[in-house]
Amino acid sequence: MDNKHCRFCGRKLNHTMVDLGLSPISNEYVTEENLDFGQYYYPLHVMVCDECYLAQVMEYKAPEQIFTDYKYFSSYAKSWLEHCRKYVDMIVGRLSLNEKSMVYEIACNDGYLLQYFKPHGIPVCGIEPAENVAEEARKKGIDVEVMFWGEATAKMISEKRDKADLIIGNNVLAHVPDINSFVEGIRLALKKSGTVTMEFPHLLKLIGLNQFDTIYQEHFSYFSLLTVCRIFEKHGMKIYDVQELDTHGGSLRIYAACLDNEAYAVSESVKRVLDEEREYGLERIETYENFAENVKLIKRNSCKLLIELKEAGYKIAAFGAAAKGNTFLNYCGIGKEYIDFVADSSAAKQGLYLPGTRIPIVSPDRIREEKPDYIILLAWNLKDELSELLAYTREWGCRLITFIPETEVF
Repeated sequence: MDNKHCRFCGRKLNHTMVDLGLSPISNEYVTEENLDFGQYYYPLHVMVCDECYLAQVMEYKAPEQIFTDYKYFSSYAKSWLEHCRKYVDMIVGRLSLNEKSMVYEIACNDGYLLQYFKPHGIPVCGIEPAENVAEEARKKGIDVEVMFWGEATAKMISEKRDKADLIIGNNVLAHVPDINSFVEGIRLALKKSGTVTMEFPHLLKLIGLNQFDTIYQEHFSYFSLLTVCRIFEKHGMKIYDVQELDTHGGSLRIYAACLDNEAYAVSESVKRVLDEEREYGLERIETYENFAENVKLIKRNSCKLLIELKEAGYKIAAFGAAAKGNTFLNYCGIGKEYIDFVADSSAAKQGLYLPGTRIPIVSPDRIREEKPDYIILLAWNLKDELSELLAYTREWGCRLITFIPETEVF
């Protein structure tokens, strides 16, 4: 589908949700050797379809260029690992999975989730396009196919390994440019009695809490339950249950099955979330178009605060070299003139530089050495975890800052 038409329904796109200007690929970190070279910037322009209400970023770079050498490893956030462990314990019991079952995870990353099926003795297979992170999953004893998910992949894997009792996709639906091939692949690889669960950031939260920094080139689409129901129904599946989660600033976990699977009736929770979305206005174009004004306000307030702090002589650092942080910094024009460095627990990112701003990424040990007066939490969705991790900075009076959903200094 070209950039002028909806990637799901094909309708011509006429309405802007927000235009964040030009931005580099959010996970395209810069090495020391490449500091003297330029970097490509792409329009970060979200439009919304007035037929199916899919919010979407235009595709300017192929997914093969983004995901084949990936710098994001899921296992570095302890709270996320605990979330996944609880999910596995829950879903094994809910679906009565056993050693005769088959579980697929699309975009399994470094095995952060599938590892928790091993104590249950349940066969699993991960599908992961990035060889470097797939290798980390293999080290955990997880079988991984290195490829992108779609109809062809689904046919190949289900013929090779049988169809799945459970297909999992956590924070991958947004990363898919060809949404129809992706969801059709799920249908093809799922047993008639099977279930698919998918987690994704909730568009209602993105708009309501001003989470514009979750918009970046890797996230091709932004979903409401209203739109996801339409997508799955087009491909012969129904969403029969949904749970609202706190992860990533507010996410949904959907449960879907084949339309003719009478074992699962549509729950009241699905109807409740759909009603909430309609009441908020997610079937009205003006709701999306009004979002842009809140984003501009955050930019002005953020720059104002940082200018005041720097003019007062304070030292400012950041924590979490997250993709969302790169969107925020590049859109707001916040660079090394404000932030000395960004600390990150991932060894794979340390020694690199943020895309666009070229702020150096260092070990968290640097915080104790430099003793900054303020630390910006770029991964604001991990605010509680990071606040606990950085509690020692109170020794010298350091304060923490978040800018989403609004400016907070604490």
